[in-house]
Amino acid sequence: MTRTINYGLIGCGMMGQEHLHNIALLDGTRVAAIYEPDPQMARAAQEIAPEAVMVGSVADLLAVEDLDCLVIASPNHLHVDQICDIAAMRPLPLLVEKPLFTDPQDAARLETVQRDYPHPIWVAMEYRYMPPIAALIKGLQSTGGVQMLTIREHRFPFLEKVGNWNRFNRNTGGTFVEKCCHFFDLMRLILGSDPVRITASGGQAVNHLDESYDGETPDILDHGYVLVDFANGTRAMLELCMFAEGSRYQEEISATGQLAKIEALVPGPGRFWPDHLGEPPVPQVIVSPRNPKGPVSQDIPVDPRLLAAGDHNGSTYYQHQGFLALVRGERAAPDVTLQDGLWSVRMGLAAQQALATGEAVRLT
Repeated sequence: MTRTINYGLIGCGMMGQEHLHNIALLDGTRVAAIYEPDPQMARAAQEIAPEAVMVGSVADLLAVEDLDCLVIASPNHLHVDQICDIAAMRPLPLLVEKPLFTDPQDAARLETVQRDYPHPIWVAMEYRYMPPIAALIKGLQSTGGVQMLTIREHRFPFLEKVGNWNRFNRNTGGTFVEKCCHFFDLMRLILGSDPVRITASGGQAVNHLDESYDGETPDILDHGYVLVDFANGTRAMLELCMFAEGSRYQEEISATGQLAKIEALVPGPGRFWPDHLGEPPVPQVIVSPRNPKGPVSQDIPVDPRLLAAGDHNGSTYYQHQGFLALVRGERAAPDVTLQDGLWSVRMGLAAQQALATGEAVRLT
């Protein structure tokens, strides 16, 4: 009989609750303990995982004996201290939400963790596992070798979070870090190379301008472009707009090579799709060869149970399948390493710097 794997969760706001829902779909798992300091979020988490012990600190969580692994889904700026506390007190296999860090000075602390941590650390990059994006990645060979990659996300504004922490760059690392590290991770994965040069343009044109928190107006971007040159000669572009929730598809990814183009079309969360428009759009992958010409479309439907368990097109479940196999010793390494997480934030921080200075940023 397969042994039950016991999880501890740190942070159970919107994303933490999505993790709870998806862990519950996996056989042989149990959420043993939760640390969530906000009373409202803690009550919601307890309803999802009624058997979990609610604790008052990270130290209290780590004192729970029957833990096999941990998930960190706290606000961005808390991740590094919590990772270091876990490393010092009780290292366990760890799934940590993106972005891995927000302060450039914390990269060195994480590199020390990477060197000394005795268990695997998996950085949560859910977009890799969205079924249409996974299908695009699987079909990249049809391009004959990707030379150009375009990622467009046209979506809704930032949602409200506990204490409105996500309204300020000092907590998020900036929109190109908070929102876009997923896409920088995809760029490195799809192009098989590291970035060498980043330029960016963007601003805050529409969202959050009439909001005030303790006398402060939010300073996060709501739109922008980022251009990235890679060491192997390929290049990628990101287009972000966070006041375009009327779009049919939220993400549109296009990878083009000498033989063909392959695209993935990903709808946004079903709960935001207007009822009067009927059923939400189905994800698609489209392959457009140069010879013979003619696009070939394929629907990539997602299990309704997985759609109901979160806002990420079923990807959180597939990510947890992989992490559970890692914890059980059924696979040797995480899909998304600490180094991958470090790179995705470095790229986001470089884009923020390029935007602020108006100059290209070179990465080594």
